[in-house]
Amino acid sequence: MKKFVFITLLLLGTATLGLKNYFQQSLQLVLPYPSGYLEIKPGDNLSSLCAQWQQAGWLHAADCQRLKVQSVLQPQLRQLKAGVYPISSSRVAQVLALLRSGKVAQFSLQLLEGQTLAQNFQALGNLPYLQQDVADLAALQALLQWPTAWGAPVNAEGLLLPETYFYSGHSRLSQVLLRAHKALIQQVEQQWQTRAADLPLKTPYELLILASIIEKESSHLPEKPLVASVFVNRLRQNMRLQTDPTVIYGLGERYQGDIKREHLKDPHPYNTYVHNGLPPGPISLISSSSLKAAAQPAVSDKLYFVAKGDGTHQFSSTLAEHNAAVRQYIFGKKP
Repeated sequence: MKKFVFITLLLLGTATLGLKNYFQQSLQLVLPYPSGYLEIKPGDNLSSLCAQWQQAGWLHAADCQRLKVQSVLQPQLRQLKAGVYPISSSRVAQVLALLRSGKVAQFSLQLLEGQTLAQNFQALGNLPYLQQDVADLAALQALLQWPTAWGAPVNAEGLLLPETYFYSGHSRLSQVLLRAHKALIQQVEQQWQTRAADLPLKTPYELLILASIIEKESSHLPEKPLVASVFVNRLRQNMRLQTDPTVIYGLGERYQGDIKREHLKDPHPYNTYVHNGLPPGPISLISSSSLKAAAQPAVSDKLYFVAKGDGTHQFSSTLAEHNAAVRQYIFGKKP
């Protein structure tokens, strides 16, 4: 009798172990995902996920049934968290572990320095898994808030810090842009607090405007403080800034790649050949280096500069020196 009970228990144990292994095999099946993303929406569960895999031809109906039975034995398999996950070909067990972890994919949004908001917005509309809840620049301006000491910015131009920002699936564009706006406000305020004592600027917004001009005039880091000194010296002497990027910005779509003589006479508010002082607003997004140069320009007597054709500039203190530099670097005449 004892021998019969032992054999029976042994057979039952073997059968149970066999069934257990049979159902656990469903977790070892490989899902041939192409590298990409898997989205778990609120309300999705293991059954709906299994149906997707079966429809894709990655699992058979019997595999799904085995997996559902296994989830009864291991209830944690059903605890999926909503989100967008980075995924590639993996075993079922690995996929389900990822979907339980909440380690969702991180996407990037890049705002580029030296470009206008309009130029940056062209790229933002193509970003994956991002809710486009900011329709245009007017909507962005209504979203932003700045310190009262800044006065009243003319528009949203320049009011975002160009960096790479990360977001998870189905984040709102407005959330990311507000982060970029707050980062910009913080940097400008910091530089305003440590600015040179005698800068001819009245508000942090004017500092931002000057930084945007520096941004467009030079990408060569070592000379940015000297570029800043030229504009600061001109402001102090009530000389017009006469900087082409402001003219180009004000022309908008009318600019077709070449500045013409009539453009320099156009009375739009951004034409620093016509109007004294700074333009009414920034002309691009600015880098930290341009902002720092605007706040702490080099000490110099320079009033002019001309591009040398290699990414740097020749600086001059007098008009005669400047004219000679123009002849050399623009017209190719030897000094």
